[in-house]
Amino acid sequence: MSKRTATRAFYDPLTGTVTYVVWDTATRRAAVIDPLLDFEFKAGRTSTGSADAVLACLAEQQLQVDWILETHAHADHLSAARYLQGRVGGRIAIGENIRAVQAVFKKIYNLERSFLPDGSQFDHLFRDGETFRIGEVEATALLVPGHTPADMAYLVDGQVFVGDTLFMPDVGSARADFPGGDAHQLYRSMRRLLDLPPDTVMYVCHDYPPPNRPPRWETTVADQRARNIHVHDGIGETEFVAMRTARDAQLEVPALILPSLQVNVRAGQLPPAESDGVSYLKIPLNVLATKHAREPNPR
Repeated sequence: MSKRTATRAFYDPLTGTVTYVVWDTATRRAAVIDPLLDFEFKAGRTSTGSADAVLACLAEQQLQVDWILETHAHADHLSAARYLQGRVGGRIAIGENIRAVQAVFKKIYNLERSFLPDGSQFDHLFRDGETFRIGEVEATALLVPGHTPADMAYLVDGQVFVGDTLFMPDVGSARADFPGGDAHQLYRSMRRLLDLPPDTVMYVCHDYPPPNRPPRWETTVADQRARNIHVHDGIGETEFVAMRTARDAQLEVPALILPSLQVNVRAGQLPPAESDGVSYLKIPLNVLATKHAREPNPR
């Protein structure tokens, strides 16, 4: 917690996802970052328990929502951005490179002709370095591609919300083998974040904790530079890319990638209902590359 803002985190153990509410303590204006829509894959059912916990926080703290911020189009959970917007308002925003991600996945899913890969599903597309306000607190959107082309980090009052770019120091870095991902870009994005002041508080979007500790999501730039197992000071780009490429070759495809991305490129909107009034999620067959994975961990 800093002097001008307060932050609350919500951890989902099923997906390892962390959702944040950050607010200006003077004006009670808030942003929600990476909201989660619960999804039971086996039954094909969505539910809103995780998002309702965020709503309860907003009500308890008497907050008004200015922004619903996505760090990227997630491949491991469905976004609750539309659900939250329908109840508390706020502008849904993401980085402007989401257009490239939408173009790729429109082809993969053969989405309806009316779906345009132009970012219009979101209320705002951030440019790199663009400033915006949460109440009276100035924030900055930072482009940090590599995990996907559209990844953004949000710098707010001495805190940075980094999405999937970096994880906790003992977990390391995000994978870079999704469509449009690039390990070289990822390294440069991480170093950009690690060039922030050492006392900058860093909030990660996921934690996949090793067996010897509980889930955590808060660290600092100084701690990352000293201890991150993939990108601590002294590890160069060539060494990182070789490690990341070899590691990604061993990772399974995330369990929810096919359900989640067709929702998340729509800013959390479910696909249009068909003639029976039901929305359907597509599973494209034999499209994603397969791997003989030995390790299910998504990092």
